[in-house]
Amino acid sequence: MNDITIDHVGIATSSLSKASGFWEMLGFIRSGDQLNENQGVRIQMFDSPRIDANNTSIELLEPIGPDSPIGRFIAKRGEGIQQLAVRVPDIRAMISKLSDSGVRMINEEPVPGASGSIIAFVHPSSTGGVLVELVERPD
Repeated sequence: MNDITIDHVGIATSSLSKASGFWEMLGFIRSGDQLNENQGVRIQMFDSPRIDANNTSIELLEPIGPDSPIGRFIAKRGEGIQQLAVRVPDIRAMISKLSDSGVRMINEEPVPGASGSIIAFVHPSSTGGVLVELVERPD
Protein backbone atom coordinates (compact mmCIF):
# COMPACT_ATOMS: atom_id res chain seq x y z
CA MET A 1 0.00 0.00 0.00
CA ASN A 2 2.32 2.70 -1.24
CA ASP A 3 -0.47 5.23 -1.89
CA ILE A 4 -0.63 6.20 1.78
CA THR A 5 -0.29 9.93 2.47
CA ILE A 6 -1.35 12.54 5.03
CA ASP A 7 -4.73 13.76 3.76
CA HIS A 8 -5.42 16.57 6.21
CA VAL A 9 -5.00 17.85 9.73
CA GLY A 10 -8.30 18.41 11.55
CA ILE A 11 -8.41 21.41 13.86
CA ALA A 12 -11.29 21.89 16.31
CA THR A 13 -12.45 25.48 16.64
CA SER A 14 -15.34 27.28 18.30
CA SER A 15 -15.64 29.66 15.34
CA LEU A 16 -14.87 28.93 11.69
CA SER A 17 -14.99 32.62 10.87
CA LYS A 18 -12.39 33.49 13.51
CA ALA A 19 -10.08 30.58 12.74
CA SER A 20 -10.14 30.79 8.93
CA GLY A 21 -8.39 34.16 8.67
CA PHE A 22 -5.08 32.81 9.95
CA TRP A 23 -4.93 30.02 7.36
CA GLU A 24 -5.85 32.46 4.58
CA MET A 25 -3.06 34.83 5.73
CA LEU A 26 -0.59 31.95 5.42
CA GLY A 27 -1.72 31.48 1.81
CA PHE A 28 -4.00 28.48 2.12
CA ILE A 29 -6.98 28.61 -0.26
CA ARG A 30 -10.47 27.99 1.08
CA SER A 31 -11.70 25.08 -1.00
CA GLY A 32 -15.08 24.31 0.44
CA ASP A 33 -17.59 24.49 3.26
CA GLN A 34 -19.64 21.52 4.32
CA LEU A 35 -22.04 20.35 6.98
CA ASN A 36 -21.75 16.78 8.25
CA GLU A 37 -24.85 16.30 10.36
CA ASN A 38 -23.90 12.69 11.20
CA GLN A 39 -20.71 13.96 12.88
CA GLY A 40 -22.37 17.14 14.19
CA VAL A 41 -19.84 19.45 12.58
CA ARG A 42 -19.43 22.34 10.16
CA ILE A 43 -16.30 22.00 8.04
CA GLN A 44 -14.09 24.41 6.14
CA MET A 45 -11.31 22.97 4.01
CA PHE A 46 -8.16 24.86 3.08
CA ASP A 47 -5.76 23.66 0.40
CA SER A 48 -2.17 24.60 -0.27
CA PRO A 49 -1.75 27.10 -3.11
CA ARG A 50 0.34 24.42 -4.87
CA ILE A 51 -2.39 21.88 -5.48
CA ASP A 52 -1.50 18.34 -6.44
CA ALA A 53 -2.78 14.92 -5.49
CA ASN A 54 -0.47 14.60 -2.47
CA ASN A 55 -1.00 17.96 -0.78
CA THR A 56 -2.09 18.02 2.82
CA SER A 57 -5.13 20.15 3.62
CA ILE A 58 -6.24 21.95 6.76
CA GLU A 59 -9.73 21.01 7.96
CA LEU A 60 -11.37 23.41 10.40
CA LEU A 61 -14.10 21.77 12.48
CA GLU A 62 -16.81 23.75 14.29
CA PRO A 63 -19.31 21.83 16.41
CA ILE A 64 -23.01 22.13 15.65
CA GLY A 65 -23.69 21.67 19.34
CA PRO A 66 -21.95 20.89 22.64
CA ASP A 67 -22.88 17.19 22.53
CA SER A 68 -21.22 16.55 19.17
CA PRO A 69 -17.80 14.85 19.10
CA ILE A 70 -16.07 18.17 18.32
CA GLY A 71 -18.15 19.99 20.94
CA ARG A 72 -17.07 17.45 23.56
CA PHE A 73 -13.45 17.65 22.36
CA ILE A 74 -13.37 21.44 22.77
CA ALA A 75 -15.05 21.25 26.19
CA LYS A 76 -12.49 18.71 27.41
CA ARG A 77 -9.27 19.82 25.67
CA GLY A 78 -9.93 23.22 24.14
CA GLU A 79 -9.39 24.25 20.56
CA GLY A 80 -6.56 22.70 18.60
CA ILE A 81 -5.50 19.70 16.57
CA GLN A 82 -8.22 17.10 16.89
CA GLN A 83 -7.09 14.45 14.40
CA LEU A 84 -4.56 13.47 11.78
CA ALA A 85 -6.15 12.05 8.63
CA VAL A 86 -4.35 9.47 6.52
CA ARG A 87 -5.50 8.84 2.94
CA VAL A 88 -5.65 5.15 2.06
CA PRO A 89 -6.56 3.51 -1.27
CA ASP A 90 -8.78 0.80 0.26
CA ILE A 91 -10.23 1.70 3.65
CA ARG A 92 -11.94 -1.65 4.22
CA ALA A 93 -8.70 -3.55 3.63
CA MET A 94 -6.86 -1.16 5.98
CA ILE A 95 -9.49 -1.58 8.71
CA SER A 96 -9.16 -5.36 8.40
CA LYS A 97 -5.36 -5.21 8.48
CA LEU A 98 -5.33 -2.97 11.55
CA SER A 99 -8.03 -4.94 13.39
CA ASP A 100 -6.32 -8.26 12.63
CA SER A 101 -3.14 -6.80 14.15
CA GLY A 102 -4.93 -5.88 17.38
CA VAL A 103 -5.37 -2.17 16.66
CA ARG A 104 -8.47 -0.76 18.37
CA MET A 105 -10.86 0.86 15.90
CA ILE A 106 -13.60 3.35 16.73
CA ASN A 107 -15.29 2.53 13.42
CA GLU A 108 -15.24 -1.11 12.33
CA GLU A 109 -17.02 -0.04 9.14
CA PRO A 110 -16.46 3.16 7.14
CA VAL A 111 -18.92 6.05 7.54
CA PRO A 112 -19.61 9.01 5.23
CA GLY A 113 -17.04 11.82 5.43
CA ALA A 114 -16.59 15.16 3.70
CA SER A 115 -16.52 15.61 -0.08
CA GLY A 116 -17.89 12.16 -0.84
CA SER A 117 -15.16 10.35 1.08
CA ILE A 118 -15.60 7.45 3.46
CA ILE A 119 -13.79 7.51 6.78
CA ALA A 120 -13.03 5.43 9.86
CA PHE A 121 -11.33 6.42 13.10
CA VAL A 122 -8.57 4.54 14.90
CA HIS A 123 -8.75 4.79 18.68
CA PRO A 124 -5.99 6.93 20.23
CA SER A 125 -5.12 4.10 22.65
CA SER A 126 -3.58 2.26 19.67
CA THR A 127 -1.73 5.21 18.14
CA GLY A 128 0.21 6.80 20.98
CA GLY A 129 -2.59 9.18 21.87
CA VAL A 130 -3.37 10.55 18.39
CA LEU A 131 -6.86 10.25 16.92
CA VAL A 132 -6.18 8.94 13.41
CA GLU A 133 -8.80 9.23 10.71
CA LEU A 134 -8.54 6.89 7.72
CA VAL A 135 -9.86 8.51 4.53
CA GLU A 136 -10.72 6.92 1.21
CA ARG A 137 -11.45 9.52 -1.45
CA PRO A 138 -13.77 8.82 -4.37
CA ASP A 139 -11.97 8.18 -7.69
